[in-house]
Amino acid sequence: MDVTEAVTQRKSIRAFLPDPVSDEKIAELLKTASRSPSGGNVQPWRIYVVNGASMQRFREFLSSRQPGPPAYDIYPPNLPEPYRSSRFKIGEDMYASIGVTREDKAGRLQQFAKNLDFFGAPAAIFCFVDRIMGPPQWSDLGMFLQTFMLLAQEAGLATCPQEAWAVHEEAVAEFVGAPEGQRIFCGVAVGTADEDAPINSVQSEREPLDVFAAFV
Repeated sequence: MDVTEAVTQRKSIRAFLPDPVSDEKIAELLKTASRSPSGGNVQPWRIYVVNGASMQRFREFLSSRQPGPPAYDIYPPNLPEPYRSSRFKIGEDMYASIGVTREDKAGRLQQFAKNLDFFGAPAAIFCFVDRIMGPPQWSDLGMFLQTFMLLAQEAGLATCPQEAWAVHEEAVAEFVGAPEGQRIFCGVAVGTADEDAPINSVQSEREPLDVFAAFV
């Protein structure tokens, strides 16, 4: 698989098979991903892996915890156009794929709750960053995450980056042992995609080049 194939085939998977992923494979992906660009070579990413037995312990641990306020604004307040419509459409496409209507509040909540089970994935990483870091270092973390996900795609693994974990920063930090000076950015589910799951057929749209790029 070349880079173009990895980029075009990668998508957020929301239904995984229980097939295990070895710690060694995740370690290999993380080590290679650490070659991502980093301004001043600061390398601000701090990664915690839950897998196998620790994933089971984490699910049990989380079952007794309640969500709190998000660690950061996942989206800007009063998200304007065209961003609002893009976000709305992918949500509608996702729920339509599993037959959940806009009026089915219970069904939507049930699907959203699967975020906190990593959509059944056997493994995951949590991404933290030091609280003193600013937007440039968060950008570095984003490049690290994209590199990790593309490497996982090359290795035949599926992923789903999840900012929903921002509402469980305290619980996640306690479980993984993250120090107070670090804040959560996201979790990333890692595993094998369930190709028969309808929700995994959803392909998000992208704007045309002339909408987001200008040659000057």
